[in-house]
Amino acid sequence: MTLALETTDLKVQLRLEDQWFTVCDLSRLIPGRGVAALLPDGRQVAVFRDRAGELYAVDNRDPFGGAAVLSRGLTGTHEGRTFVASPLLKQRFDLLSGKCLDDDTVRITAYEVRMA
Repeated sequence: MTLALETTDLKVQLRLEDQWFTVCDLSRLIPGRGVAALLPDGRQVAVFRDRAGELYAVDNRDPFGGAAVLSRGLTGTHEGRTFVASPLLKQRFDLLSGKCLDDDTVRITAYEVRMA
């Protein structure tokens, strides 16, 4: 038996420079878990949906370990800031700003994201 994924008319899009890029169907995002996507220039992005339905997107590459794994990280909140913790060395990255909550000198790219 083959199960088909349920799809919706809602798509997740990222702002890349002056245009919107469709990443995936909203139904692909399970609250609290990430999905990795390939951008047109070859970079990877990690896309998240929190339990309140908010969408976030950041670089998928962990700047400390160098591997593209942030989409597999755990999400949470600290002092009102939603973050993803890297599965490698556990550094936390603010999902709105990309700032590392454990090292002020490190930041990853955070993208504007919407449902369309």
